Amino acid sequence: MNTNNDHLLAVLTREGVLIKVSVRYWRGTKKLKPEDIGLKESDLSDRLISLGHKRLLPKEALAGLAVLEGRAHTLVESNTFPFMNGLGHFLPNARLEEVTSKLKEIESEFWRAKEAFLKEYSSLRDQASNEWRAMAEKLVNDPDRLVAAIEASFPFPQKMSRYYGFDTQLFQISLPEKLSMDLVSLTDHQEVLAARQKAAEEASNKIRVGVESFVGDCVASLREQTAQLCQDMLHSINSSETGVHQKTLNRLVRFIDQFKQMNFVNDSVMEQQLEAVRKELLNKTAEEYRDSKTARNRLVQGLSQLANEAQRLAKQDAADLVQRFGEMGKRKFNLAA
Repeated sequence: MNTNNDHLLAVLTREGVLIKVSVRYWRGTKKLKPEDIGLKESDLSDRLISLGHKRLLPKEALAGLAVLEGRAHTLVESNTFPFMNGLGHFLPNARLEEVTSKLKEIESEFWRAKEAFLKEYSSLRDQASNEWRAMAEKLVNDPDRLVAAIEASFPFPQKMSRYYGFDTQLFQISLPEKLSMDLVSLTDHQEVLAARQKAAEEASNKIRVGVESFVGDCVASLREQTAQLCQDMLHSINSSETGVHQKTLNRLVRFIDQFKQMNFVNDSVMEQQLEAVRKELLNKTAEEYRDSKTARNRLVQGLSQLANEAQRLAKQDAADLVQRFGEMGKRKFNLAA
């Protein structure tokens, strides 16, 4: 079992990388304390009341940065497979260049948005302070105390840079053989060494066990996405007054192209069916489908069949496909030997 999974791991290492994107920026929030609103901490029960985080600035002031953060994470999630319960995201080699290039573009936009925000920071802070004062006078008995707490929560402009970061990290999947030793006393050495060796072995076994289910989940995920896209297209066609839109057909064209790049496991059955759909159903324009009821019915029937078949395959045991994928690693080892 371990040998077969080691082969799977070898192929995964060759076919893609793990990617992690971290986006940081000043969120403009403050967690209120009881004394901020003129109350004693003993007057409140944490079990029943939480003052929570409050915005220091209007939501729209940071909307641009929030949108870029969302775009970065959406880009990664839509082009990868979650690995080991979110430990990382597996990015196939065929998508690596495009994804990293787009991330660099988003990063450039992020730094420009940061600079634009900092240029407006002082005026935004003054405006927010005035708005907080107007609200505090209506809410609390001592508005000066609350406003002072709010104003003190704004970082100095020259210290804002430490709140910002846009980091893209790529990792290679590998099994830990041993964990490095820090300086420890002679008495503790054997005990620490044994504990770290045990941790390394447990981590290795967890990855070995998880890698087979991960590959199978990737196969099922692409098949499920195929079925979902077909269902979305059918809904669009059946609910639209004009019938078939070109953008609906273009979605399928883009999906087939992306499927081929994401299909690192070589799911030839699903890929062949998608290519057949490309040849049979995507050789007409939306206008041609709108002008021909026969052609439109053929499109609907073809999409329905593909959706049903993709759903059936998604529920099917992918063990044979996973095993063939692992054989690629075994052949690689044999050639190296």
